[in-house]
Amino acid sequence: MKDLTVRGRCFLAAGVAAIICGIQMGERDFVRIGLLAALVPVLTWLLLRRTEREVWVRRNVRDLQVEAGETASVEVQVGNAGRRTGLLLMEEELPPALGARQRFVVDPLAPGEVTTLRYLARAENRGRYPLGPLHVRVADPIGMVDLGQTLPSTASVLVTPRTEPLPHISLTGRWAGAGDNRTRDLLGGGSPDVTIREYRLGDDLRRIHWPTSARVNELMVRREEQPWQSRCTLLIDNRRRSHRGYGADSSMETAVRAAASIMRNLVALDFEVRLVSATATSSSHGWHQGARGVTLPEQMERLALMGMTREEHLSTGWIDENQHGGMLLAVLGHLDEGDRTFLGGLANAGDAAYAVVLDVAGWDRSTPVDAPATASLRSHGWKASTLARDGSLAASWLELAR
Repeated sequence: MKDLTVRGRCFLAAGVAAIICGIQMGERDFVRIGLLAALVPVLTWLLLRRTEREVWVRRNVRDLQVEAGETASVEVQVGNAGRRTGLLLMEEELPPALGARQRFVVDPLAPGEVTTLRYLARAENRGRYPLGPLHVRVADPIGMVDLGQTLPSTASVLVTPRTEPLPHISLTGRWAGAGDNRTRDLLGGGSPDVTIREYRLGDDLRRIHWPTSARVNELMVRREEQPWQSRCTLLIDNRRRSHRGYGADSSMETAVRAAASIMRNLVALDFEVRLVSATATSSSHGWHQGARGVTLPEQMERLALMGMTREEHLSTGWIDENQHGGMLLAVLGHLDEGDRTFLGGLANAGDAAYAVVLDVAGWDRSTPVDAPATASLRSHGWKASTLARDGSLAASWLELAR
């Protein structure tokens, strides 16, 4: 009888008391009144227990991926596949990061009827957050019983790092032809027929390449001019030993927000971007290439879920001579001598090397650390700037153009 409401418990207690008093006093009317009062909540409870309810739930997360600080609009469809329900009291379970649980009162649903519940969820920190399950309580019309039921349907919302617009600066990188998803070096040699293909019905006859056609004894045409893009490898140092602070106020979170802002800025400038971490385990050598490659939302998802690793050294697994790495841009934390030597050797491996170095001492002054490696990287050919705890990423970004 734990499903009885306060009203139901009061009716049951009053009925039992009336029955006992009626028996002791020899008053049959008291006994009849007590039986009636006690039977109402009991019969209601039995009726609701025996009634089959086939309530289903489906979630529609309108903004499946939102940026930290933005609001996701969530729709929950509730339908009835069985008999008519009673009044439904619903509660959507949410993690504390998304706010308090959402509560709704739904009028009785007829067979086949569907209703839609809407609410807003907002998160300040990156990550993937679950939505649900939905807890349903069924009440009878006179408020005697309140039965609970959990509908197991769940969904999730992805909160990506907060980004900020960055000023335009002049960046250099290796040019790559995006038309056939293959790297081409403009300064290198190559076959003169690399832009020649077989004639197809409907091709402009003015584009026929007669020397090649005569050589292969088949009509060949010049390809359409391919779009060209710059390539950039974006390296983020996510080693635990490189950062200070805890939780959302750590230098790691600042590094992730900086990398996300830089990533969005580079894509807006039509760069192909490959995101790699200190371990290089999840990079899969995937380049952002719009709809043809790793998309920007996929890269942002990696940043949203990226944690810190206990690895001591920066991995070299992402370095591939056959990939023509192009421009290198790194977001770095604390670097020891081994890291500085390793990164110094990478400065001349690509077309240009840029670094935003966090002054991690500002996040935890109780642990002494060396000065930021900005000067050391510059001496090895990097263009580097320092980002303090209260510093401006836009200012550090502008400093890279000097």
